[in-house]
Amino acid sequence: MERYQITADSYYTEGDISEQFIRSSGPGGQNVNKVSSAVQLRFYLAACTTLNPMIKRRAAQLAGSRLTKTGEIVIQADKHRNQDLNRSDARQRLNELLKKASERQKPRIPTRPTKASKRRRVEGKVKRGSVKQQRRKPSLD
Repeated sequence: MERYQITADSYYTEGDISEQFIRSSGPGGQNVNKVSSAVQLRFYLAACTTLNPMIKRRAAQLAGSRLTKTGEIVIQADKHRNQDLNRSDARQRLNELLKKASERQKPRIPTRPTKASKRRRVEGKVKRGSVKQQRRKPSLD
């Protein structure tokens, strides 16, 4: 069974993914209605025991709407006319997602607004307020 290495200690195997070939909506002319060239790759994130739990959590965050309720990441590839190219594209996108999930996030260092940015903000508020004030109906006093 082929192993796909993510980090030094994390990988997934061929058994963790399944592929389904479906009709493509992309290029292909009349042939697109006859040939199932699009690939729907499913990665069983919840069932994968070889991935680091931190990578699993981050991958679930990055997957967003591609993550199902059962814990599967679904990647659909229909960019190419060729089934093999779509297959490799889907696998490459899964690898990129998992590699990105394995990278440590740099902690954000909070910064304070500069004096100039505060001044610009207040000037904008004053300008906007004067525009709104000029739109009012004139008082009869």
